[in-house]
Amino acid sequence: MLVTFKSKAAADVVMYEEHAKRILDLFGKDIKRGVITAAESGDAITRLEAEIAQSKTHAASEEIRDDIEAHPVDDNGHEPIPSVSFATRSYPLLEMLRAAQKQGHVVAWGI
Repeated sequence: MLVTFKSKAAADVVMYEEHAKRILDLFGKDIKRGVITAAESGDAITRLEAEIAQSKTHAASEEIRDDIEAHPVDDNGHEPIPSVSFATRSYPLLEMLRAAQKQGHVVAWGI
């Protein structure tokens, strides 16, 4: 399932639910529907930046896990599945939050 984040401050950001949930859990928000107000966006930005920084310190272990999942015992000569880091996935939403905070708009989803 997809989650579409909307704000008057930026273009829509679309994510798979499983990736959006990790971010929304940081903010204590429900995956189905919610709003991050301009007043809340500062804290949301701080939390997301901290999670991005932490994910970068553990990037090597995430890459190993992804490699193991992509290559079962017999991979039949398939190419490895490229992984997308948490930082890369969350960057568009982070930029939306920054723009929304700057312009005084909300970020909403599930509406």
